[in-house]
Amino acid sequence: MNVYDSNRMADVLTPLGYAPAEAPDGADMVILNTCHIRDRAAEKVFSELGRLRVLKQAREAEGGRMIIAVAGCVAQAEGAEIVARAPYVDIVLGPQTYHRLPEMVARASRAAGAVIETDFPAEDKFDHLPEASALSGPTAFLTIQEGCDKFCSFCVVPYTRGAEQSRPQAAVIAEARRLVALGAREITLLGQNVNAWHGEGPAGPSTLGRLVRALADIPDLARIRYTTSHPRDMDDDLIAAHRDVPQLMPFLHLPVQSGSDRILAAMNRRHTAADYVALIDRLRAARPDIALSSDFIVGHPGETDADFDATMTLVRNVGFAQAFSFKYSARPGTPAAAAPGQVPEAEKDRRLQELQALLREQQAAFNADCVGRIVDVLFTGAGRRPGQISGRTPWLQPVHPIGPDSLIGQIARVKITAANPNSLNATLLTQPLEQERTQA
Repeated sequence: MNVYDSNRMADVLTPLGYAPAEAPDGADMVILNTCHIRDRAAEKVFSELGRLRVLKQAREAEGGRMIIAVAGCVAQAEGAEIVARAPYVDIVLGPQTYHRLPEMVARASRAAGAVIETDFPAEDKFDHLPEASALSGPTAFLTIQEGCDKFCSFCVVPYTRGAEQSRPQAAVIAEARRLVALGAREITLLGQNVNAWHGEGPAGPSTLGRLVRALADIPDLARIRYTTSHPRDMDDDLIAAHRDVPQLMPFLHLPVQSGSDRILAAMNRRHTAADYVALIDRLRAARPDIALSSDFIVGHPGETDADFDATMTLVRNVGFAQAFSFKYSARPGTPAAAAPGQVPEAEKDRRLQELQALLREQQAAFNADCVGRIVDVLFTGAGRRPGQISGRTPWLQPVHPIGPDSLIGQIARVKITAANPNSLNATLLTQPLEQERTQA
């Protein structure tokens, strides 16, 4: 979502004469677009600001000026602290206000002191954003939903992104059509809780399943993905879309966080481990080749060895193609931050290492199972080595065969020849599938 937001900030600054720079050295403006999910991410902001201060001072010594802006969720949550710790910052803006960036730049240019915009404006920012003018490749992100009403005990999103808001279906489809016209072959629908999307449709509030079906009617849109989901919002309509819509890729990121019902209740997840497993069974019945990804937090306050063992059991029972796992990190203002039973750091480290070893084993097994298979790959750019091109399978695995650059932006078949921990080796088998169909 921050990638999408960063691109849109670049779009709103274009009329002011700004264009992307390769590096902060010599830039007229530097925007740090930030995340507040993890403590380390927040601290990196202040570390980076210290480096930017040196560049800003050097620019001023030469008679120039560098505007420094901090955007995103750290700005939303810690705007006052940013100004106190880094008074040389010119602009602090939350994720709901970046459509106002041109006005903030004008204000920062006229007066000393930081311009701070961290409210939740009444107007919809998407109504005030210009249309995207370019893409950097054949894949694109499209935000359809923001905010969250779930209030998980560990999470800051409801406080930094606000309540759940869904864009109207017509607006989403119009933006998707523009992205396809610019060359997008794959679109990933984004939201903090994307499967809670309920934007206004032709006959009232719609669902993500219906939106996916509508997007599948766009010519030349070959692939649809979405992230991130909540198990509570995985309804029958969306599961049926996985069964019925070939453009919807057989890969799902569905965070579970823990396998312990006691910890899930403490997290306010509002589902049990059995609920999650039953949901996975329904998804696999609808789409047998679906691959799963998830999020896990170890060391949530109150987590015992037995609770952690329940997580390990769930991972073994479900089997994941990939996953993201983290030590619990206290976020100021969240219920878990003040909860009793904080787990020692060393114990969190031990549990995380054990969980990650199992998840790596499952990812390696999933990749190894692909060896010898023939799969369709969307090629997105050049590979690291001469003659290589890089792409993704339907299950989001990176693939790097030898092939011509003319295939970039196309879908072609490859045979998987070897599995690596995080990618696949392959041999190119065909010309682009569109040419095959034309010749047939």
